[in-house]
Amino acid sequence: MKLSIVMPARNEEGCITTTLERFSEVLNSRHIDFEIVVVDDGSTDGTAEILRSFSQRIPQIVPVTNTGRHGFGMAIRFGLAQVSGDAVAIVMADGSDSPEDLLSYFDKLQEGYDCVFGSRFIRGGRVVDYPRHKLLLNRMANGFIRILFGLNFNDITNAFKCYRREVIAGIQPLISPHFNLTVEMPLKALVRGYSYAVVPITWTNRAAGVSKLKIKEMGSRYLFIVLYLWLEKHLSRGDYYRTPVASEEQKVPKVNA
Repeated sequence: MKLSIVMPARNEEGCITTTLERFSEVLNSRHIDFEIVVVDDGSTDGTAEILRSFSQRIPQIVPVTNTGRHGFGMAIRFGLAQVSGDAVAIVMADGSDSPEDLLSYFDKLQEGYDCVFGSRFIRGGRVVDYPRHKLLLNRMANGFIRILFGLNFNDITNAFKCYRREVIAGIQPLISPHFNLTVEMPLKALVRGYSYAVVPITWTNRAAGVSKLKIKEMGSRYLFIVLYLWLEKHLSRGDYYRTPVASEEQKVPKVNA
């Protein structure tokens, strides 16, 4: 199984080097076939030059430039169109995600799950230096989504997730241009009937650069995508459900490692 990583990057010269080195080292240590598609989303600093240098030194680094409309969601959607792997993980360029956790994702995919989601808020998960106001808003938003969709999973808003390639095809069309894509992708996968596993993960606040997430700008966008998918779940009459519809016994098929 080849693993593709899509990593959106905008003005991340202060941390992109460390992030790429960490993920490359850990994945190579397990002899995993991988690529890291880094999407330069309109950077005005030295990010593009760093990526060019890395691609010459490490062939698994694939720098691409989002030539269309910018935005976190647009960058990921652009990157998804470039991948060649059998599975895709969304990873932040700021170093907040753990490469060791990505190994746990990969192992779960090998067990046959369609998606693997991480949670920072279950036994074994943790957050390091999470701003308190963002943490409070995060737990409120996730609580609202859990009640609305009847989920046991409690970290739907986190971007760091992994999907089989057929899931990416099955949740099209993706419509979110901003950070609300982090909610659209997993909720669509759940609403459309794909199987998933949850593993504990660690999130660490960035050591350099500035977060691109602007909470005041994103509230209505998150709400829109959540309600849009709630309507699909309850009113689409299964029109977008994965086909063929799997039985309960078939939802987690066994595959060879």
